[in-house]
Amino acid sequence: MLLKARVLEFEAKKPIVILNRADAEDLGIKPLDRVELEAGKKKRIAIVNVAEEFIRKGWIGLYGRLQEELKVKEGGNVEVKPIQQPASVVYIKKKLSGKVLKPQELKQIIKDVVEQKLSEIELTSFVTALYNHGLTLEEAAALSTAMAETGKILRLKKKPVFDKHSIGGVPGDKTSLLLVPTIAAAGCTIPKTSSRSITSPAGTADRMECLAPVELEMEEIKRVVEQTGGCLVWGGAVELAPADDLLIQIEYPLAIDPLLLPSVMSKKKAVQAKYVVIDIPTGRGAKIKTIGEANELAERFIELGKRLGIQVKCVSTFGEQPIGFGIGPALEAREALTALKGKPPADLLDKVMHIASTLLGFKNKGAEKRVLQIIKSGKAERKLREIIEAQGGDPKVQPEDIPIGEKCVKIKSGERGRILWINNHAIARIAREAGAPSDKGAGILLRKKLGDKVEKGDVLLEIYAEKGFKLNRALELAEELDVMGIGERYEMLLAKIPEEKHKRIFILER
Repeated sequence: MLLKARVLEFEAKKPIVILNRADAEDLGIKPLDRVELEAGKKKRIAIVNVAEEFIRKGWIGLYGRLQEELKVKEGGNVEVKPIQQPASVVYIKKKLSGKVLKPQELKQIIKDVVEQKLSEIELTSFVTALYNHGLTLEEAAALSTAMAETGKILRLKKKPVFDKHSIGGVPGDKTSLLLVPTIAAAGCTIPKTSSRSITSPAGTADRMECLAPVELEMEEIKRVVEQTGGCLVWGGAVELAPADDLLIQIEYPLAIDPLLLPSVMSKKKAVQAKYVVIDIPTGRGAKIKTIGEANELAERFIELGKRLGIQVKCVSTFGEQPIGFGIGPALEAREALTALKGKPPADLLDKVMHIASTLLGFKNKGAEKRVLQIIKSGKAERKLREIIEAQGGDPKVQPEDIPIGEKCVKIKSGERGRILWINNHAIARIAREAGAPSDKGAGILLRKKLGDKVEKGDVLLEIYAEKGFKLNRALELAEELDVMGIGERYEMLLAKIPEEKHKRIFILER
């Protein structure tokens, strides 16, 4: 059927067209069916939406991206043909019934995900099927490989490649900003491709962006790594395992995370990592609550690594309070620079020491002493400044040069005692309400940590914001939530359980 193009002044992430209902009926297609579009020598596959009056009979509505790809102008001719649904839909139905999928079936699903041939309903069905029936390690390995191979691969001359990933869930975890330059200063190659925040006040890319550009092209990343031994960039800018970002958009609103293992490992495979350390923060307020859960997850990561040709070690780290004192992109970038200049918070230094020595321990004995020497001698700071300069930032930047929100309010204690617990989720929510991570200067600066003595009137934390109305919202939330537990001593009674069930907290970080 030959239709005239109506160019829609909207954007759509997927290739979608809108047909008049009469034309759709003549073609024998329904909403969410697929059509092949041909304009001149250009062909594309698109998913159909149907309208009664928005699109007139004889016309087809094209979103901006499709119109550009087809190179068709308003009123131009477009040949429209119905086509069969992708074979991957059959495989998704197979997984919905609880059957194990073959590598080639999973590869086809991921290929269709990346080429955006699947509708939101089909993607949701796939994610739900994985959540309900789980993944065998064979399936996880096949998915990891397919997700890596359908994106770009970072091919470096300097090998072997080292890498690190945190499961997340703990605010203020600026570990990578210290770890990457430490490993690179030790003579190893560590191209750290990181995420922006999904549910936290800051992702590694958000923190690093306060120091240098993070949206680098693949060739730029190669240059930086070959020159300095490391990088801290946003992985989404170079399409490493692009299926992961598309599937996360489905996982997040459903508050499920069945693709954790292939999501992480596909990106490690995409940078051709040989040695990887997985950080599993553990405890109340973290994703993983117990050492038992951490051990189970670690075993799966290690076994999956073997199947992918990657040596994996896992560490379970203390996850019951924020790391360091700053929470939010600018506050964390400031703290990372201050730490490398010789004034690190004890918990941040301890965590970096353990993860860095584990990573270097793949190849060297006595790695812990070496890590401490690299940090204390200033080598790690100099290396970070090299990386900042190579990525286009100011290598002379000082902590005080990084702007933070001018609006500030202090939260004070109404009693005396010690800090018995800190609510990670509450801290993260307040920092986000203040504007983090989109407002780089927004966040929280803790003044007390676990075990610290508190007098009535002492400042517990400071909330920073760039906009007054966001500060007010954050303050209201802080007054509503239980942020810290203060008492004279540790007691056997932790809490009285209310009859009303509380909603389970969902944390999704990459």
